[in-house]
Amino acid sequence: MSDSLPPGSNIRLTRERLEHLRDQLRQRGQRPSLAAGPRTSADLIEAMQIVEEYGPICEAMYLMMAADHRVVNAEREVLKGALDVLSNGRIRTMHMEAMLDAAARRCASEGKDVRLQKVIEQLADDTARAEVTVVLAAAIAAADARIVPEESAVLDAMFKGLNISHKRANELLENIGSEVSQ
Repeated sequence: MSDSLPPGSNIRLTRERLEHLRDQLRQRGQRPSLAAGPRTSADLIEAMQIVEEYGPICEAMYLMMAADHRVVNAEREVLKGALDVLSNGRIRTMHMEAMLDAAARRCASEGKDVRLQKVIEQLADDTARAEVTVVLAAAIAAADARIVPEESAVLDAMFKGLNISHKRANELLENIGSEVSQ
C-alpha cells in the first residue's frame, strides 16, 4: 500500500491511519452472525429498513471492493465491521450479503460508473452519511494492504462527487478509527 492516496492530491491518507481503521473494523467484522433470515413480517420490515438506510453505503463499499476486479474476505470483514459499528449491531451477515448481491447485480446490468454516480446522488444530501462513506471506502481500499490506482480513482470520484474538499477529507482521515475501538 502506498503511503498516501490518491497520488498527486492534497488528501493525506496515511498507511498508519488506514491500517488502524482497517484492523479495528476487520476485527469487528469477524464476529459471528447468528440470524438465518427474515422469519416474520417484522423481520422483513426490519430488513427493508436496513436496506433503505444502509443500502447506498453498502453499494459504495461494493464499488470500492470491486474496483480492482476482485473482492477478498478481508474487504468483506472490514465492511461487516463497519456496518456493525454504523448500525449498533442491527446488520447481520445475511443483510450485508443481500445488499452486496443486489449491488453486484445492478453494477453488472448498469455499469460501475453509472452505479457510482447513482450512489453519490443518494448520499449527496446527507453530509454525515457522505463523510462516513468516504472514510469507510478508504478503509475498504486498504483492507488487502494495498491500494491500487483503480481504488484511488473510485475514492477520488467519491470525494469530488460528494463535494468533500481536500481540507475536509484530511480532517476526516486524521480522525479515523477513534470511534471504532469499543
